[in-house]
Amino acid sequence: MIGFDKNRLDTLFGAFKNSQIAVLGDLMMDHYIWGSVSRISPEAPVPVVNVEKETHRLGGAANVALNIKELGAQVIPIGLIGDDHAGQKLKKLFQEHGLSTDGLIVDKERPTTFKTRVMAHHQHVVRTDFESNQPIDSQTESQVLDILDKMYTSVDGLIFQDYNKGLLTKTLIQKATARYRDKLTFVDPKFNHFFDYQNVTLFKPNRKETADRLGLTLDSEAHIRKAGLDLLERLSCEAVLITLGESGMVLFEKGKPEIQVPTKAVKVHDVSGAGDTVISTIAVAMTSGATISEAATLANHAAGIVVGEIGIVPISKMALYQDMLDNFDDDNE
Repeated sequence: MIGFDKNRLDTLFGAFKNSQIAVLGDLMMDHYIWGSVSRISPEAPVPVVNVEKETHRLGGAANVALNIKELGAQVIPIGLIGDDHAGQKLKKLFQEHGLSTDGLIVDKERPTTFKTRVMAHHQHVVRTDFESNQPIDSQTESQVLDILDKMYTSVDGLIFQDYNKGLLTKTLIQKATARYRDKLTFVDPKFNHFFDYQNVTLFKPNRKETADRLGLTLDSEAHIRKAGLDLLERLSCEAVLITLGESGMVLFEKGKPEIQVPTKAVKVHDVSGAGDTVISTIAVAMTSGATISEAATLANHAAGIVVGEIGIVPISKMALYQDMLDNFDDDNE
């Protein structure tokens, strides 16, 4: 536990409702087909899934926005949808969850990112993706910047949720970070444009992204430390949080020793969406007055909760609060 007591926890959780965050990133629809397998197809050596139900969930940057809302904060998602059935469905889900649709831009030249996962006996069988990774044009960039300019005075922070689906171009990243330099800014990067996020508050790559972009094998504390310090310098950011899966996280801040944040997951069913939960929780916590280390601790507990679920699900404010209280009880035993 990093720097908490119950009074501090209550203060932070009570402040969540006053936070408003913009999420700029790749919006997705997650479609699940649930069923069971009892035989192999006679047509090919593949399982035949007997479908029992279908569900639709918000994915990508939309899931980040939903996590923020479920934590009790206010959120404005900004991103693209296609002029298609999936886009209409995604917009409807926004409305059902009480999310703002003011930041949705309809791009008639590209499909809504739509991922179908076939699940049998709670196991992931196969996934299909409908998407375009083409970079947006200058006109769409201008639309996004206009939205960011209009909401600047009303938001406390901005999350860049990048899945390399074409929305976050180098030009848009540079202009958006410049416009929001006086706000708290958080980045969940992917491989492209990794080093274009300069002077942000917190940069949160995972182990694989960090290793690939720096050309390192993060197989030791020394290599992880080198990677974190290198990113702090190259990005001129305030903090770097490298997520390491079952090994937890490591937080690097300028002029401070790194902090190891061990994993809090008890049972792992599905790691999908855990990164979304981490960046969401950190942003809500920090815009509510938490230090970076406090926010990382809360995010680690939140990730430990959601990986215990099957499929992409958002964190619950009450579940996170109770988990933190349980941790106090464990520490006092």
